Amino acid sequence: MRRAILLLSCLAVVAGLALVLAGLCGSTGCLRPGGDPADIAMLLQLRVPRALTAFTVGALLAMGGALMQVLLRNPLAEPYVLGVSGGSAAGALLAMLLAASIGLPRQNIAAVGAALGAGLAVLLLFGLVGKSLRRLPLSPMAAGHRLLLTGVMLAAGFGAVITLVLTLAGDTQLRGMVFWLMGDLEDSRFLPLAAAIAGAVLLWSIWNAPRLNLLARGESFAQLLGVPVVRLRVATLCAASLATAAAVTLAGTIGFVGLVVPHGLRLLVGNDQRVLLPAAALAGGAGLTLADLAARTVVAPMQLPVGVITALTGVPLFLWLLARSRA
Repeated sequence: MRRAILLLSCLAVVAGLALVLAGLCGSTGCLRPGGDPADIAMLLQLRVPRALTAFTVGALLAMGGALMQVLLRNPLAEPYVLGVSGGSAAGALLAMLLAASIGLPRQNIAAVGAALGAGLAVLLLFGLVGKSLRRLPLSPMAAGHRLLLTGVMLAAGFGAVITLVLTLAGDTQLRGMVFWLMGDLEDSRFLPLAAAIAGAVLLWSIWNAPRLNLLARGESFAQLLGVPVVRLRVATLCAASLATAAAVTLAGTIGFVGLVVPHGLRLLVGNDQRVLLPAAALAGGAGLTLADLAARTVVAPMQLPVGVITALTGVPLFLWLLARSRA
């Protein structure tokens, strides 16, 4: 318990420092002391909302990844594995294409399309695997395998829709669509709603962490100890899907956060969900905030998509963690 409290305290300090640093520095340089009204306006209107957006999205992705790894009992599962992100991305790109054809601003309709696409993906997922989730299979992994295969097929279908939209889009629209697909944290209008979803998912996860610990050891084991396995499986899938949908709606598809952060923390603190889930929220939020800071400053004044930074750092980091876990 002391180690867990120390870890969470350190992560909270790192998260606070990341938010402060992301607020003070950006593509135009770091703010100087002196209280210049233009600097204060930029801080409050641009940098602070973007830093909070990055933290919220990182926390949502990390918690979604941790929950998916418990549900599927696979440390390599990630939030995007069930096709929710693909549905959200397809909806957003279709909305952008429609907005360009009727002359509406892209930002006013992309988030709405992303939310509708994520909702469609969740409905399809539950419609296709709902029966298998609501019964205890003879094989403990049967429901997980069916869920995983269904998610992969949904992701492939939505990927085809994304390719079609990119093919039909004009040259002026293509860059904005690709930038959104690789992570766009500029739009913070839905930040309060996403933050509320992140808080609700975190509270639910902490409350159900003891039951999730038993579920991670096997469905039959959890059932024998009185855990309502069917209800917990459905609720975990809902929580992970909601977190993923909120993150993708707010910022596009950002990879590796939901995969690397829970996997790395599991090597440090073990698989106790009482510690892992809140630690994932803090570490995921801090990690994406720092990645976004790097995306804004590495080639300043030009800004990179934050997904480029998470991929360039996530791939070698995950390979190192994988080699360390084998050792």
